[in-house]
Amino acid sequence: MLSVVKKTFQNSLLLLLLTLLSAYSQPPSDAIRMGLSSSAVNLDPRFATDATSTRINRLLYQRLVEFDQSSLPIPSLARWQQLTPTHYRFTLQGGNHFSNGQPLTASDVAATFQSILNPATVSPHRTTLNMVQQIEVIDAKTIDFRLNHPDPLLPAYLSIGILPADAIRQNHPFHRQPLGSGAFKFIAWPSEGKLQLERLSDQQKISFITVKDPTVRVLKLLRGEIDLLQNDLPTELLGYLKAEPDITISQGRGSNFLYLGFNMQDPATGNLLIRQAVAHAVDRQAIIHHLFDGAATPAQALFPPWHWAGTSLPAIPHDPTRAKTLLAAAGYNPANPLKLTYKTSSDPFRIRIATIIQQQLAEVGIELDVRSFDWGTFYGDIKAGRFQLYSLAWVGIKTPDVFRYIFASESIPPNGANRGRFNDPVSDRLITEAAHLPSPEAQAVVYHQLQQRLLEQLPYVPLWYEDQLFVSRADITGYHLAEDGNYDGLKQVKRVKHASKN
Repeated sequence: MLSVVKKTFQNSLLLLLLTLLSAYSQPPSDAIRMGLSSSAVNLDPRFATDATSTRINRLLYQRLVEFDQSSLPIPSLARWQQLTPTHYRFTLQGGNHFSNGQPLTASDVAATFQSILNPATVSPHRTTLNMVQQIEVIDAKTIDFRLNHPDPLLPAYLSIGILPADAIRQNHPFHRQPLGSGAFKFIAWPSEGKLQLERLSDQQKISFITVKDPTVRVLKLLRGEIDLLQNDLPTELLGYLKAEPDITISQGRGSNFLYLGFNMQDPATGNLLIRQAVAHAVDRQAIIHHLFDGAATPAQALFPPWHWAGTSLPAIPHDPTRAKTLLAAAGYNPANPLKLTYKTSSDPFRIRIATIIQQQLAEVGIELDVRSFDWGTFYGDIKAGRFQLYSLAWVGIKTPDVFRYIFASESIPPNGANRGRFNDPVSDRLITEAAHLPSPEAQAVVYHQLQQRLLEQLPYVPLWYEDQLFVSRADITGYHLAEDGNYDGLKQVKRVKHASKN
């Protein structure tokens, strides 16, 4: 009861501060400023794996392919023909140029993918492309990919931004000075918390300003120091913003997958009984209702059911009694409680989720030590396998080759993203079998079996797909939310003459 009173007082104080401070507004900037909860880490698409970097790279670099609403590949930079089961020909469309004026040719495409495939590059995307045996430039607009085995989804794997070949040869520092052919060009990155781009179509400048605390982000939005926000806002702040006359809010379905990950080499979390106990102890519906105000969909698998490789699986029920029984079978009881360490980022909203899960696990006898870190430290620990339990999200994933990248035994970092060191021969066999099938329809059947197997083995506990949320000042218009949370809406966003809702 005391904690509820304390929380109510904190929320009331928060709203009072927002009311007082929001009155002091700043004049609009020439740049449109987007507030972020975490900074980009790496603006080289050969290496980027974090969500913010991936979303910004979409603005800086063009790709050979894009995806339709069911996540099947469609032409972007190039069209393609499958000449034989192991031979694809891509033909570049139109005249495309890098932001330095240099034309984009087939040689740049070849250099980009050859660099990823070079073991010395140590690209985390190399495993995804291991079926590519040879890349051959036919002419300036034509490039051939020859495979070591048939794969009907090869075009979908080629969704990585194209870099200029000569800059690759010169070891250009793309990670800090990106050079692409996308809708935006890089201007400056004076500090970790401020990145500046320019839209090529009209020279509109976009600034990405990192403000980790959601309350401070909202204050800056109300004061006019930030123009728009996307996601990572707790319910009470969102409720406050809905009452503000000069704030616009939109919301849409999301496909980004939130999960709990386990270290499979740890004596405790490597035990299936423990993972099952954790899964039954977490009350997803309660978290979605109270923390997200219903703005999320419970997940049972990596892909949502509307994805072409997605499937509907039975939900893991919230069952504390079952969780206690599983813990007892694993040798734990109130006299000998299970103690686990849970790592998360320092983002306040993610800490709140971790704290709620901590409470839910405590109700079944699991003592959870929640530790939060700045993003770089946290992400580094996860990639290095320095954890028992953690929570992250997969964002923007389109193709089921991600199963190999995340769950194959060959994909332990730096060769992939099998951060939990999951090693399951059945899953490996299903991943390989699916990759060799002749059509997406045939592959989908095996991917359904694979997702059922993963739900049984629980290298991840599926949590939910969070809705996409966009908040802006009223003079910002033209932004469109994407299901995967990308920032493509910045290609059309504009500042117009201020118009209050009242």
